[in-house]
Amino acid sequence: MAAAEVKRLGVVGAGQMGLGIALVAAQKAQIPVTLVDSSQASIDKGLKFADKLLEKDVSKDKVTRDEATATRSRLFPTTKMEDLSTADFVIEAVPEIPSLKTSIFAELAKICPSHAILATNTSSISITKIAASTQPANDPTDLSAASRVISTHFMNPVPVQKGVEIISGLQTSQSTVDTALAFVTKMGKIPSQSADSPGFLANRILMPYINEAIVCLETGVGTKEDIDNIMKNGTNVPMGPLQLADFIGIDTCLAIMNVLHEEIGDSKYRPAVLLKKMVDAGWLGKKSGKGFYEY
Repeated sequence: MAAAEVKRLGVVGAGQMGLGIALVAAQKAQIPVTLVDSSQASIDKGLKFADKLLEKDVSKDKVTRDEATATRSRLFPTTKMEDLSTADFVIEAVPEIPSLKTSIFAELAKICPSHAILATNTSSISITKIAASTQPANDPTDLSAASRVISTHFMNPVPVQKGVEIISGLQTSQSTVDTALAFVTKMGKIPSQSADSPGFLANRILMPYINEAIVCLETGVGTKEDIDNIMKNGTNVPMGPLQLADFIGIDTCLAIMNVLHEEIGDSKYRPAVLLKKMVDAGWLGKKSGKGFYEY
């Protein structure tokens, strides 16, 4: 089945991920983007960040001033979910709180056009579970909205990272998959498909690697510098696992490890004790000023 054309994108959540997705869609796919957030302060902060990124691109001659102005003019901020009623494709990018995501999808199923693709940027929550929130309580066989639910899991920072995971739930139709693959490609991304399994592909591989590095630190196998240096200089990764954890967010790492441990049940996914302690201490990485390193 041919992919449907996306003429207008909607993004729910104006944080770092949502803003990044909206900006890349406006710049690369060159379509109007409705950016929704319940907080006007979050929208203002996000747009200020967008202006900063565009200004940086102009100063480095990556884009012209006219191109930057055109990109910015395609962003339409709002605090009203109802403004997504004309979107062909909506990407939800709110925090990893299952109840928050399912409530948003139940609302999107009512607001958005009957053809609109309803995508989530979740890094760990079951797509099947999110899709189920769009099904009528009295008729789980009604897949009119659930068949249009999919995950487009962008990597952080969105303007830089090329990879996007495409994850289908049990209810997801092939036409939804085709449209999602075509759209993220139009955004200049390189998609990889994953089954709806805990952690999907990226975090199923990445998070146990980071977790094991934390175990090595807490059990004295090596210092944080030695752990990061051997991985950078020995395996040619741009950033060591502990520094990467700081950039991702220590709390995010713990949340994903908890999902892997609880849903798969294998002890190899048990979160490191130090990981839990750091979250308790509020040492969440770069965003809090302190993690494995100080910022």
